[in-house]
Amino acid sequence: VTVMLMSGLMIFNAHPRLYWGHYGANAKGHPDPAWLDLSHINNGVPFPGAVTIPSTYSLADARLWHFAFAWVLVAGLALYLGWSLIGGHLRRDLAPRAAELAPAHLWHDIRQHARLRFPTGAAALHYNVLQKLAYGGVLLMLLPGVILTGLTMSPALDAGIPWLVDLFGGRQSARSVHFLCAAGLVAFFVVHIAMVVLAGPINEVRSMLTGWYRLPSEPEEQS
Repeated sequence: VTVMLMSGLMIFNAHPRLYWGHYGANAKGHPDPAWLDLSHINNGVPFPGAVTIPSTYSLADARLWHFAFAWVLVAGLALYLGWSLIGGHLRRDLAPRAAELAPAHLWHDIRQHARLRFPTGAAALHYNVLQKLAYGGVLLMLLPGVILTGLTMSPALDAGIPWLVDLFGGRQSARSVHFLCAAGLVAFFVVHIAMVVLAGPINEVRSMLTGWYRLPSEPEEQS
């Protein structure tokens, strides 16, 4: 994902504007206005070489990197979703229960997280509703979204799957959705890392690597 993001930023630098519809700036006679225009930043290169692949401008090389690692992402997501469906991980651990989606329950979890009050004891062994919604959104919306919109922007694949362009309302719309999904993944990563640090990085990272998780102690009741 990191390689795809950095190569994607280089591709974006080639035309740092986003549109809705089929044609964008290429519409004959009446070009569509850009809803996002970053061409005024850094002389038309909004993302510096420190965060792009390659670090010097090369649209062709960026596309090669992007396309090569796209299939790694597709294969990895397909295997993970297949394993999660067969093993029941999606249904058992990530599907929120009806009671968890009640406005009062959601608001309570939001307030607890805003106050940095994380689950303790046995409750810490299970995903809370905000985690379920975040992980489910990444696995079932953002990652499939970047993959499908990426396929939509590939001229070679358009010939074999022409309905993808219509599904997203045009190639320019697909490019915009692609960018928004990628931005969503970056936001998820930043928030996720922040939560790991705030919840106790040693315990959290150890549980990811070894499966051994030390339960946070329950707060002592006041007499």
